[in-house]
Amino acid sequence: MKKKKIIILGATGSIGENAFKVARSLKSEFEVVGLVARNSLKRLAEQAFELDCHSVVTTDVTRIAELRTMVHSGCAVDGGEDAVLKMVTALEVDLILCAIVGTGGLLPVISALRAGKDIALASKEVLVMAGELVMREAEKNGCRIIPVDSEHSAIFQCLEGRKKEDVARLILTASGGAFRDSTREEMEMATYEKALAHPTWDMGPKVTIDSTTMMNKALEIVEAGYLFGIPPEKIDVVIHPQSIIHSMVEFVDGSILAQLSKPDMRFPIQYALTYPARLAGEMPRLNFSDCLNLSFQKPDRKRFPSLDFAYAALRSGGTMPAVMNAANEIAVEKFRKGEIAFTGIWSIIEKVMSLHQVTAQSDLTTVLAADGWARQTAASLY
Repeated sequence: MKKKKIIILGATGSIGENAFKVARSLKSEFEVVGLVARNSLKRLAEQAFELDCHSVVTTDVTRIAELRTMVHSGCAVDGGEDAVLKMVTALEVDLILCAIVGTGGLLPVISALRAGKDIALASKEVLVMAGELVMREAEKNGCRIIPVDSEHSAIFQCLEGRKKEDVARLILTASGGAFRDSTREEMEMATYEKALAHPTWDMGPKVTIDSTTMMNKALEIVEAGYLFGIPPEKIDVVIHPQSIIHSMVEFVDGSILAQLSKPDMRFPIQYALTYPARLAGEMPRLNFSDCLNLSFQKPDRKRFPSLDFAYAALRSGGTMPAVMNAANEIAVEKFRKGEIAFTGIWSIIEKVMSLHQVTAQSDLTTVLAADGWARQTAASLY
């Protein structure tokens, strides 16, 4: 059988490393034709060698020569944003996994869709910033967007073969993060290091902080709305500390379908890469004797206002989700530097959103302008 050709954007990050493990374990099924990373160039070169990949790009143009000294013979090296766009549009490829943290994945995804490439999407910000534009491009060019987030992958699997009109609501599960049982006062005093102590998942620092503020779930609410075409009033969130049920779909007859597995990002990554097939791989099996006490609770939206931001952004539409996302990125960076308290993240997001005048997602320039405005405004606060 012909191997599926894939590109991994953000190859050395948390999702990228798990994708590397999946690709390595199913080497007979995949041909990794391109890898992209900004940092960890030694690791990028190692991945290229192990996967026999012959094209790598660093987004840092100042380090192209350095990367060339590390890669194996015959491996092409390039650098910069233009090189990424050239890779995702020019190479013969079946699927592009976008795992770039933050807003850096937006232009490569739009460009790849316009070139007719299918996307396995792990970068929440792509749909949060420009969900209307991205989904229009996918439909226009006959491309599939396969979610890699564990929650959206679960919903994607539960919805397979189902009609949208049969859906009563989507139920996103959330671990609750490091502070799910903390008081507001405790969170005000929290350090960056303490906020990184996630109880379940092993993720990168930005995603982990977002999980702790529940902005991660806020981004997922917006993403789900665009990805599945479901209005905000039909998207719900439930705290599920064990992270065994990755999300659920309730149908109009009251039936609920759920997707379960051990909390391991290789599950949704592998399904996105192999879709529509299911392959054995090397994933751990779920032992029900180890999960007899699954628990659920409603999120406290007074302590964690992120969810309200998401519903407001999705209802407003247009440029508001991009503004929410950009304000959050700046606020998280301020918290990391010790410039604001943990709870200041929410204050900045709320203030920036309140100041924004929403415009339609008419084109990418409009979205990027709103993103830039939000970053500048958030940076000027406190």
